[in-house]
Amino acid sequence: MRENAFESQPYPSARRPVFGRRGMVAASQPLAAQAGLQAIVRGGNAVDAALCTAIALTVLEPTSNGLGSDAFAFVWANGALYGLNASGRAPAAASAARLRGQGLHAVPHFGWEPVTVPGAVSGWAALHERFGRLKWRELFESAITYAEQGYPVPPVLASNWRAAANAYRPVFLGPEFAGWFPTFAPDGRGPRPGEVVTLPDHARSLRILAEEGASAFYSGELAQAITRFSTETGGRLNAADLAAHTPSWVEPLSVGYRGYTVHELPPNGQGLVALQALAVLEGLNFSHFGRDDPRAIHLQIEAIKLAFEDAQAHLADPDFMRVAPEELLGAKRVAEQRARITPSALIPAPSAENRGGTVYFCAADGEGMMVSFIQSNYAGFGSGVVVPGTGIALHNRGANFTLQEGHSNELMPGKRPYHTIMPGFLSRDGQPVGPFGVMGGFMQPQGHVQVLVNALDFGLNPQAALDAPRWQWLQGQRVEFEPEFAPDTLRALTRMGHDVRVNLSQGSFGRGQIIWRHGAGLVGASEPRADGQVVAW
Repeated sequence: MRENAFESQPYPSARRPVFGRRGMVAASQPLAAQAGLQAIVRGGNAVDAALCTAIALTVLEPTSNGLGSDAFAFVWANGALYGLNASGRAPAAASAARLRGQGLHAVPHFGWEPVTVPGAVSGWAALHERFGRLKWRELFESAITYAEQGYPVPPVLASNWRAAANAYRPVFLGPEFAGWFPTFAPDGRGPRPGEVVTLPDHARSLRILAEEGASAFYSGELAQAITRFSTETGGRLNAADLAAHTPSWVEPLSVGYRGYTVHELPPNGQGLVALQALAVLEGLNFSHFGRDDPRAIHLQIEAIKLAFEDAQAHLADPDFMRVAPEELLGAKRVAEQRARITPSALIPAPSAENRGGTVYFCAADGEGMMVSFIQSNYAGFGSGVVVPGTGIALHNRGANFTLQEGHSNELMPGKRPYHTIMPGFLSRDGQPVGPFGVMGGFMQPQGHVQVLVNALDFGLNPQAALDAPRWQWLQGQRVEFEPEFAPDTLRALTRMGHDVRVNLSQGSFGRGQIIWRHGAGLVGASEPRADGQVVAW
């Protein structure tokens, strides 16, 4: 990112970067960002701020996350970068053979089959125990207030909520779905923009967690409610599965790019995709083409395709991977992938299309601590299973397992699935630059690559890097583009062999946040494709 990047704004936007010194939070929901900043003002640190934001978002953006989510995080503290994997494992009763025997070729997206143990609450506890400064119960205050007293729904959230309610009405018919509409659409519809929503069952669960700690979710009252409903409605999740869950502190993976170091978490998350694509692009000089030049865009698309090809073949729970992540990022493999890029669009191995329902946010304080955090139910509200009386919407992350026999990512008991969520972190010369992330299923590594290329190759400031129009590779040679791309650019990419489509839906291209160090202070940016906001002190 060039020093003069803040002197211009190449892409029209009402937003500008936000500057601060003593604290900053960027989130996709303004009320959640403010809840996080209040934690710093009250004497907390960046981890406290991130946790207040995370817990509030389960109430304030239920279309993407909840108490039944998984989570991943980076924390920069005490001169080091720490990685946390708080994703859950498949139940002991999970069976790919059973699903294949039912004639299925993929794990269903709804119902109990895609539900793995939710890890987010355990991640909150692990972060608080290691780094937190405020008392545990203080982290829940804003979330409880919004759940009990209500909050006005912002426009993007309202649109996503309404779309979900309409889509679920003909699908959620079995007893396992009995809790969804009473919890999230008691009038049979999603809330309108500005309409005030309360989540009383969710509030009660938050109060239990605030008083009893995370153990309430994995072995206490809430665990009992989850397992009871699972037993009553044909689920596989049981008390032993919940009690056995623990989050994992992990060593980040990283690659160099344009003089910076890009950090991602190791599998089972898909940060490896962004890292391999960036490693391929590091050996290609395209900044002289210009940001919107079709030749520069072509190289990025091809690098992403190749990285996804490796990920679809190998990425899984690291205990089951046959090819080490370090090998996929090694100089030999990167050179092989780079050599496959030609002036024409290649046809990669088959890959899953984009799907997602995720919140990404970040926080920093004036003492040097920084947090990159992502929390997700995966497809919208997740599995559609809501435990009655608790407000707990269980995620459907198990839908990313494959039923292909012998594959590294084949569904198995006690195994973590391929995970799309991936917080990012940037450093330079051993010093933190800061967190960044773009949520949105399989768009996430593509968003990471495009935002970093915008900033590091083309000198855009963080807000401009998020504002710039994006593309999204889906399958084969098919690539979707936001309508802001010039027609001449799209025609040139078509001549290169890309199956070019223009998609008018902003929600398809991810939603990101950035907080980076700038001089003696902080600079933050929030995604214009969401309701988000950066708040600073």
